[in-house]
Amino acid sequence: MSMIFQSYAIWPNMTVAQNVGFGLRVRKTADAEIARRVAEMLDVVKLGALAQRYPAELSGGQQQRVALARAMIVRPEVLLLDEPLSNLDANLREEMATEIRRLHDQFHFTTVYVTHDQAEAMAISDRIAVLHQGRLEQIDTPWNLYNRPRTPFVAGFIGKTNLVEGELDGDRLRLDGLAAGFALPGGAAGGARLLASIRPQSLYLDAAPAGAVALGDVSVVGRTYLGEYWNYLVRPSGGGASLKVHAAPSTVLEIGQRSTIYVDPGAVAAIQ
Repeated sequence: MSMIFQSYAIWPNMTVAQNVGFGLRVRKTADAEIARRVAEMLDVVKLGALAQRYPAELSGGQQQRVALARAMIVRPEVLLLDEPLSNLDANLREEMATEIRRLHDQFHFTTVYVTHDQAEAMAISDRIAVLHQGRLEQIDTPWNLYNRPRTPFVAGFIGKTNLVEGELDGDRLRLDGLAAGFALPGGAAGGARLLASIRPQSLYLDAAPAGAVALGDVSVVGRTYLGEYWNYLVRPSGGGASLKVHAAPSTVLEIGQRSTIYVDPGAVAAIQ
């Protein structure tokens, strides 16, 4: 087992090559074999030219690569990472997350990665375990966690969502405050109250793609322009909870303006 710490924990008095080869020296590996494997591993993490530098001469991302190389060179059965990217800036975090995934795919180590960054977990993982107050809420693929959450906490923790109450009438769900209903994917038992998770990008204002269902009228109570999309907050005309809607930059609505809201039924997850 090898572990990569949040603080990197590389020794400041050792060069990059000495840090990376430390585990092999502990295992009393021959000097020639250590030199060969260190050179190979430094090439893998793109630090070959920095072998004789000390940690103080490296950037945060380079120090993290040293920690990765040191952990992997001993060929562990399990690789543990404890929030290894939290000390890096946003762009470097994204680059290193891609690098960790690449190294995992290259060496096939079983990797357990702890993070509070949901996007990081989605980008790196094959399976994600969501823990809340010591309980395992759900363990699943990134796609299922996002699109088919089983608990309200998972729905709200993984990405942005609307948690909306509604009532089943037969196999159709009618959301509070909205006039029309729609069939739930996979069907459901009628006559029950339930909570639905609807992502903001699965709701539409004014116009909608084929397959979307009109639910009723809403009024705009808030909006934020984020460049790639408008983030609208709308209130159903029949009352009920306000809804977050992500709309294309061309969909420009004023505060107080009324609009029809549509939903993609296939993107609604029922949480009973």
